Amino acid sequence: MSALTVAAGHAQSVNTTTTLTEQAGPSATCPTQGLTVALTDVTVTVTGDAGVPDGTVVIMDGAGSSAVQLASAALDSTGQAGFGFYLSDGDHSLSAVYAGNTTFITSTSAASSVNIASQCDSAFVVTTSTLAPATLTPGESGTSTVTVTPSVEFVSALKTPGFITLSCSGLPDQASCAFTPANLEILPGQDGGVTSSMVVLTYAASTTSISPATRPGTRSSPIAWAFLLPGILSFGGLAWGSRRRRWLKQLLLVALVGLVTLLGTTACNPRYKYENHGPLPNPATPAGTYTVKVTGQFSNGVTADTNSTSLVVTVK
Repeated sequence: MSALTVAAGHAQSVNTTTTLTEQAGPSATCPTQGLTVALTDVTVTVTGDAGVPDGTVVIMDGAGSSAVQLASAALDSTGQAGFGFYLSDGDHSLSAVYAGNTTFITSTSAASSVNIASQCDSAFVVTTSTLAPATLTPGESGTSTVTVTPSVEFVSALKTPGFITLSCSGLPDQASCAFTPANLEILPGQDGGVTSSMVVLTYAASTTSISPATRPGTRSSPIAWAFLLPGILSFGGLAWGSRRRRWLKQLLLVALVGLVTLLGTTACNPRYKYENHGPLPNPATPAGTYTVKVTGQFSNGVTADTNSTSLVVTVK
């Protein structure tokens, strides 16, 4: 960790001091086996001789004409701004420049050296916060913040805005996930990472049921009797006529077989089963500890880049 400062002054304005503090950020997996992604967290603090400065700070990488602007952000009410970077392999010299305003003058922090080695070459990385609450009861939902941090090279190569789509897998039965937003926009020269809220939904067991006696559609239908009554009368007529004509007796036998087949088919019909027995109640999300895979995918229409991370979900 480093904390280096340079003060600047002006006779007609309030002096400011800009401090840049960098430290190793979270590590993440990457598609290249054996490598990881090392993120770098940067905190900038601007103080003034009188009051708390406001305005914008810019993070620069390098010095002189070769310096590259990585990101910019507005100071919060305490005069601070935070950044997260996915830097490429090699030596980096990071500094923060406070732009100043009508009250506070510009100041620049001293450079902080950062060396990145064995870095993954993924276009972006996906990280998640711990699910809150950590343990879910069926019927409850938990929330996690998903952060997608693009590499400097990735955003510098963008000519138009790109979108990274989030998804999850590995959830238990009777559980689902939702992202807000599900598609994260990455702009050319993107300033740091972008976030999405991930909600994990679990479901309680269903307790409602409908009695076949009160379920709609189980009462006698006048239309059904319109078909069955003439059929029964016809069978009666055939039975009476078969005593005099042999061929009517054979016809009666064929008709009886057809009726039995029709009734059997109706009894096996899924609608018949549903209306007379009802649907099974939905079970609850099963208890256990699950490792959920959260994945981001970017495609430019020709190639696709993906990165994923793991999130632990516990259901009691």
